[in-house]
Amino acid sequence: MGNINWQEEVMKRKDDLIKDTQKLLQIKSVLDEENATSDAPLGKGVKEALTYLLNLGETDGFIAKNVENLAGHLEFGQGEELLGILCHVDVVPEGDGWSSDPYAADIRDGKIFARGAIDDKGPTMAAYYAMKIVKELGVDMNKRVRMIIGTDEESDWRCVDRYFEVEEMPTLGFAPDADFPIIYAEKGIADFDLVQKEIIRGVASSQVKVLSLQSGKRYNMVPDFAKASLMVQYEPTEVVQMYVDFLKEKELQGKYYMDNGELILELEGVSAHGMEPNLGKNAGLLLADFLSSLKLDQQADQFIGFIAKHFANDSRGNQLGIAFSDEITGDLTINVGKIYYKQQTGGRLGLNMRYPVTTDIESTLQKIEQKAKTLGMLFENLDDSRPHHVDGDSFLIQTLKKVYTEQTGEEAELLSIGGGTYARSLKAGVAFGALFPGREDVAHQKDEYMYIEDLLKATAIYAEAIYELTK
Repeated sequence: MGNINWQEEVMKRKDDLIKDTQKLLQIKSVLDEENATSDAPLGKGVKEALTYLLNLGETDGFIAKNVENLAGHLEFGQGEELLGILCHVDVVPEGDGWSSDPYAADIRDGKIFARGAIDDKGPTMAAYYAMKIVKELGVDMNKRVRMIIGTDEESDWRCVDRYFEVEEMPTLGFAPDADFPIIYAEKGIADFDLVQKEIIRGVASSQVKVLSLQSGKRYNMVPDFAKASLMVQYEPTEVVQMYVDFLKEKELQGKYYMDNGELILELEGVSAHGMEPNLGKNAGLLLADFLSSLKLDQQADQFIGFIAKHFANDSRGNQLGIAFSDEITGDLTINVGKIYYKQQTGGRLGLNMRYPVTTDIESTLQKIEQKAKTLGMLFENLDDSRPHHVDGDSFLIQTLKKVYTEQTGEEAELLSIGGGTYARSLKAGVAFGALFPGREDVAHQKDEYMYIEDLLKATAIYAEAIYELTK
C-alpha cells in the first residue's frame, strides 16, 4: 500500500469513535465483590463493560472470546506471532465533588469528562479504533493482533493472571494505560510487613507509656495523618511543650488534647504516591520521630526507636543496609505506608519497596529480614512483583519510537518509572500512552477527562504502530 494518512483515517471515523467511547464510559464498571455472582465474578458493571466491548468487536468482524467473564480478547490478522494490546475496562470508584455526573461522559471545552476517561476506557477505545482502521484497510500482515481486555487492573489483576493461565502470551505488545512516549522499564514492587515479635511488658522506669500509634491504610501511599495516645506519668505539659516546639521547628500542622486522662497527639503530613516517598511528608514517621525523643516504656521504645532510626529521614534504605541504584531505573525506595501499634499486642509496619531492575532481590530481602530479626522484628506477608524491562534496542521499541516521532514531530524518549503499569503482565511489552507529555494526569481524580484531540491523536499513533509492527 502507498503512504497511509493515519490521521485522515481517524477523522473519517471521528463521530463513531467519540460515540462508542461515551457508551463505554457510561457503564459504571467498578469492582463490586459484594454482589458478585458466578457469571459476574467481579460484579455486574464490570461484566457489562467487558460484554459491551466484546459485542462491539464481534459486530465489527473481530474474533471475540470471553474468558470466564474475568477477561476477554478481540483478534484479527494472520501469522504465527501475536501482537498483544493490553487494556482494561474496570475503573476506580468515582468519589465526590464532580462538576457533572461521572458516568454521563459529558463533552465540554474539547474534553470528555467521566470516570475512566483517561484510565483506561478512552485509551482502550483509541486502541480499538486503531485495530478497526488497520483491519478495514486490509493491509498485508505477518502477525495476528489481539486486544486483551482486563477487568481487575485497579485491584488484584485476577483478570490477566487467569487469562494467561489459559491463553497464549503475545510475542510482543504494548499497554495504552500510562504515558507517552514509551515506558520501557518499571521497578520491582514488594509489599511486606515487619512485626514486633518480642513483647516486653511492665517496665516501670518509663515516664511515658504509648497506648497506641496509628498511621496509614495503604502500602503504596505516604500517609498524611497519624495519631498517638499516651499515658504520661507526670504533668503532661512538658510533653505538650516539646510537641509544640517540634511542630514549629518542622513547620508542621498538628494538635494535642486530653481524653480520659490520656494525652492524644495528632499530626498532619502530606500524602503522595509511595513510589517517591520524598514527594510527601509521612505523618507516621514524623510522629514516631517525635515520640522517640521521649522516655518511653520499653516495648514502645523498641518499636518506635526502630522506626525512627531506620526510616524517619531515609527513604532509600541506607540505614537498613540495602541502598541501591542503577542507570535504568534509579534508586531503591522504601515507603512506610502503615504503622500500627497497640500496647497489648505490640507493633506492625507495612512497607512498600520499589527496587531497580538490576537489584539482587533475594539478597536484599534477606538483609532486611536479618536486620529486623536482630531488633526483635519478624518479616511477614511478602507480595513481590518483579521488575519489568524491555531492551531499548529491540524491534518493538525502535518501531514505537519511529511511529511516535512521525505522528507528533517530537522525540520519543524512553521513560523508566517506579510505578507499575499493565505492561508488566506481558513478557515483552511496554506502556505506550495515552497521556501526552505536558498534559495533567487526572486519573483517579474528580472530573477525570481526556482531550478529544488526544483521543484522536492516540488512535492514529496506535493504528500506525499496529501496521508497522505487523507488516
